[in-house]
Amino acid sequence: MAIQTQNPATGEVLKSFTPHSDAHVDAEITRADAAQKKLRDLPFEARSAALNKMADILETEAEDLAKIITLEMGKPYLQAIGEVKKCAWVCRYYAENGERHLQPEYIETEASESYRAFFPLGVIMAIMPWNFPFWQVFRFAAPALMAGNTALLKHASNVPQCALAIEDIFKRSGLPDGSLITLLIGG
Repeated sequence: MAIQTQNPATGEVLKSFTPHSDAHVDAEITRADAAQKKLRDLPFEARSAALNKMADILETEAEDLAKIITLEMGKPYLQAIGEVKKCAWVCRYYAENGERHLQPEYIETEASESYRAFFPLGVIMAIMPWNFPFWQVFRFAAPALMAGNTALLKHASNVPQCALAIEDIFKRSGLPDGSLITLLIGG
């Protein structure tokens, strides 16, 4: 079954995508893993710069991105612009505060030194709903990527163009290729 952009008001199919094969998904998992090995070694300053670049893209292209949201899921245009701008805000928040959030936390115990440390987990699968097609992704991806993780995005099947637009923003951010990969697969 094809992944489709369908006008929610009329039911008209506007664009169809061939779902990714199992072999394609396997290759993308491998690519995300390779990207994660590069991303985890990037200094916080480089990750922060990439998140700020994403915020710049979101702010500059807010109107065009909002049109995609409105087209695919029917969100009123002004609300869609607000959603895109909120995504820019979350990128800037983690660009500014991510390093601080990830510092070791020292804990008083009877041991000579006790602390909690934060390390990248690896490739994280994100399965996202349709109702906030940009916000749900960015509120997850910004902190995950700041922490050195990559993401595979399986978005709701009715918002494939939103998913691909988000992937494109990550590609243009300066992060390693494969830091966020959209998988066009069914539910």
